[in-house]
Amino acid sequence: SRVPWETYIHDYNPIRDKIAAVYPEIYTDFNEKIKNPKGFHLDIPPRRLVWPTPNGKANFLLLPGLEVNAPVSDPAMLRLATVRSHDQFNTTIYSYNDRYRGVYNDRMVLFMNEDDRRERELEAGARISIETIADDGVERRIDGLTVLDYPMPRGSVAGYYPELNPLLPLEYYDRISGTPAAKSIPVRVLAA
Repeated sequence: SRVPWETYIHDYNPIRDKIAAVYPEIYTDFNEKIKNPKGFHLDIPPRRLVWPTPNGKANFLLLPGLEVNAPVSDPAMLRLATVRSHDQFNTTIYSYNDRYRGVYNDRMVLFMNEDDRRERELEAGARISIETIADDGVERRIDGLTVLDYPMPRGSVAGYYPELNPLLPLEYYDRISGTPAAKSIPVRVLAA
């Protein structure tokens, strides 16, 4: 292999040098900047409210794909978004703590709007089950989650992935990117 894997295993500096060679406008002196114990900011234009587009503004693209909110007739339906915790990088979990949301020593939780919780006659801290609403004949259900009040829009719930990944139907993905549509899964919450 032309890639010096053995070097990269023992020293991350050459990896950062390669990143800087590809993106010099962002990662110049990356190995020096990373030594700052207080951290550093990547100098990317949007951080300075600068958008390098023809009109100088942020532009959003509307692409065909999964219908944003596919209609579901179940009045108890909520939209589940799977999220990461503070101590998580993608599916690598470094601890069971999420200081962003005040959750410690547990990842089997469901964040829920307090009014939605009360409407379903659930107590804060109660054990609940959650199941996917889908017309494909496959039962997707997770039991033993703890419901937590969280300031989020009505009709929305959130929980950690990969723990809640079993609720995501395989056909829920963006047709262009192939990315799983894990931010809008129709579910119902049930008392355990």
